Amino acid sequence: MIEIVNLKQADKESIFNQLSERSSVDFADYNEGVQRILDGVKATGDKALVQFTKEFDKVDLENIGIKVTEKEFAKAYEEVDGEYIEAIKVAIDNIKSFHMKQKQNSWFTSDDDDIILGQKVLPLRSVGIYVPGGTAPYPSSVLMNSIPAIVAGVKNIVMVTPPSKDGSVNPGVLVAAREVGITEIYKIGGAQAIGALAFGTQTIPKVDKIVGPGNIYVATAKRLVYGYVDIDMIAGPSEILILADETANPRFLAADMLSQAEHDELASSILITTSEDIAENVKIELEKQTALLERKEIAEKSLANYGKIIITDTMDEAVELSDEIAPEHLEVCVKNPFELLNKIKNAGAIFLGDYAPEPLGDYVAGPNHVLPTSGTAKFFSPLSVDDFIKKSSVIYYSKDALGRVKDAAMKLAEQEGLTAHRNSIKVRFE
Repeated sequence: MIEIVNLKQADKESIFNQLSERSSVDFADYNEGVQRILDGVKATGDKALVQFTKEFDKVDLENIGIKVTEKEFAKAYEEVDGEYIEAIKVAIDNIKSFHMKQKQNSWFTSDDDDIILGQKVLPLRSVGIYVPGGTAPYPSSVLMNSIPAIVAGVKNIVMVTPPSKDGSVNPGVLVAAREVGITEIYKIGGAQAIGALAFGTQTIPKVDKIVGPGNIYVATAKRLVYGYVDIDMIAGPSEILILADETANPRFLAADMLSQAEHDELASSILITTSEDIAENVKIELEKQTALLERKEIAEKSLANYGKIIITDTMDEAVELSDEIAPEHLEVCVKNPFELLNKIKNAGAIFLGDYAPEPLGDYVAGPNHVLPTSGTAKFFSPLSVDDFIKKSSVIYYSKDALGRVKDAAMKLAEQEGLTAHRNSIKVRFE
């Protein structure tokens, strides 16, 4: 079960190194096999998609078709209940409202009439969204990856998702897609789906950017096609870190740690507290609550291998350690959580107070749940509208305005040995 460490009695650097260790995947181990799939898709398009789907998913796309039909959408609506549809609508409203505040507009500025500078902001032309399938389909992934693109103004959104053994797509995923406005969905998963989006096939159009989580083959494929298209990020195992003082509720803390531990055996759940009583009581609660979980074995392995309860002298010391770890999800369960907010520097998403549990952010709060993992919150940000726009600089100079800076520009060109650059300005004044 999970270990309790008192930082007063332990080597701080050693503890940090332990916490920083993730099950590091060597992508080189997968590159050759994934490249074979990508090359096949690039060379033969739909034929390769049919071949690889039959090989890996045991589904014959020649019989069922690659694209989701209107009949399949209609059937999906019959298979979900009204409460689910209402829940999806609540999530869409909140996610859209949050992301609308991120929109950027083109701008122009001019100090006088003969110089105009600016920035033109445009949405990407097309985006591909990968939605995982398998035993745990994620309708929330549909919403979080598509809504910022829609808000940004992307007109062409294509979704790919692996088919189940009978060739169908999870009805909850299809309903979520239709509710948000996505109608172009293909029953393709794995590296072959990434290849189809990156290169295009006879059926699936090439896109400009690919977003969405997937397994190691999907992640490797995204790395390999980067440059042909843009990608969002390479996500690692899920993480939660909780800062708690003596006022926190051990039952809440344990439940929140388990909300991540049940994801994956490699998921990381860490509690940092200034209270020894809280540490002991959370450990007891973890044992009680884990016993009741459907995914008990996964959670137990996650807590044993990547979980930790750490006791610090002060909350400042706890925040310092948290910033070094730079967690994907950070919960602040202390008496005055807003007092700590300004001290926190590195976290993907910050949840303040006892009634903002991490799963709230996964589904309906509004901020995006596609977050940087494995310490990359030190320099990466959550998925946002910014990820679905591109910017062009705009420059206008009159002849008089160019004349005022021509000597400086020509001197710099001369210094760099670029005589054609210098001449490009000089000829305009001869």
